[in-house]
Amino acid sequence: MNETELRELSRAFLSDNDPNAMASLDFLRARFDAGLAWVHFPTGLGGLGLPRQLQSVVDEELRGTPDNDPRRIGIGLGMAAPTILTFGTDEQKQRFLRPLWTGEEVWCQLFSEPGAGSDLAAAGTRAVRDGDDWRVTGQKVWTSSAHNARFAILLARHDPDLPKHAGLTYFILDMTDPGVEVRPLRQITGEAEFNEVFMTDARVPDANRLGAVGEGWQVAQTTLMNERVAIGSRPAAGGSMADVVAQTWRDHPAGHTTELHDRLLDLWARSEALRLAGERLRQQLAVGAPGPEGSAMKLEFARLAQRLSGLEVELLGVDGLRYDDWTMRRPEKVEFTGRDAGYRYLRAKGNSIEGGTSEVLRNIIAERVLGLPAEPRTDTKVAWKDLPR
Repeated sequence: MNETELRELSRAFLSDNDPNAMASLDFLRARFDAGLAWVHFPTGLGGLGLPRQLQSVVDEELRGTPDNDPRRIGIGLGMAAPTILTFGTDEQKQRFLRPLWTGEEVWCQLFSEPGAGSDLAAAGTRAVRDGDDWRVTGQKVWTSSAHNARFAILLARHDPDLPKHAGLTYFILDMTDPGVEVRPLRQITGEAEFNEVFMTDARVPDANRLGAVGEGWQVAQTTLMNERVAIGSRPAAGGSMADVVAQTWRDHPAGHTTELHDRLLDLWARSEALRLAGERLRQQLAVGAPGPEGSAMKLEFARLAQRLSGLEVELLGVDGLRYDDWTMRRPEKVEFTGRDAGYRYLRAKGNSIEGGTSEVLRNIIAERVLGLPAEPRTDTKVAWKDLPR
């Protein structure tokens, strides 16, 4: 199917499904069933098996119709969905992808732990086989949207006698299980956008395992690469955030200096370079899975978001220090460009931590992109239970 045929299909879909006469959820379900959710997914799973770049054709034709909210279901869209598509069984794909895309079911990511953040492979949350189920016990932390989530993608250790990378298995956890407890963590913005999650004999059917037993690290790499692409391609560090700061510059001429002007031009140029790099990366994704290049996107996104928000505060002077919506704590509505400068400045501080710290991403870029020698590691062949913690 070419671009012209896809436009005709999209228009025919709109002719048969009037968004003004349908509930939003019904429209989204119909769009998924028509293969217009994510066109690069297979037929029957919300797609048409087309190149990824043709999604922009559908989005253009359906602009203004009901859409899902990526701020609320971004983890499902950017991380869970591609992992389920790559490693899931036919039954798992049929069960999870449609309500994930429509937003009926929110997802979270249970990876980081108090003792396994930057070194994720050291995760110690334990999964013990119990007949046709697994019983999971442990603690996860920094889990965005856990308080709203119906399901979680979970990395757990099934065998502590194996080296840390080999003893991991990947699961889909029902967050409504009585063995799951979610506790909010208050952050610098005043919101509780993320949480710590405690699991005590939480039951996971083996049918909800993604990939083979012991394949958890390989499955997790798919999630992490997609996560970094999803975060790095956000508009906050590209055109949108640069546009916000440029408008602030125009609105506050009294504070103009040559130094601030030079910084604005430099950040605008870097934002444009990031936008173009994102376009190239999306074209690469059309012919294969994301690679370590996504780490560079995410690294630059974090740096730009922090520098742009810092410049905005300087341009605003005293007004830039205000953050007046402390009572509007809606973590499912976290925004990077739509609120005031004080909020944007505070929230950007987390960009260099979430989705892989900037320090870890620099190591990935050095080793896997630039081909530099890896840092010496002495713990990769030692049984996890024998590692110091």
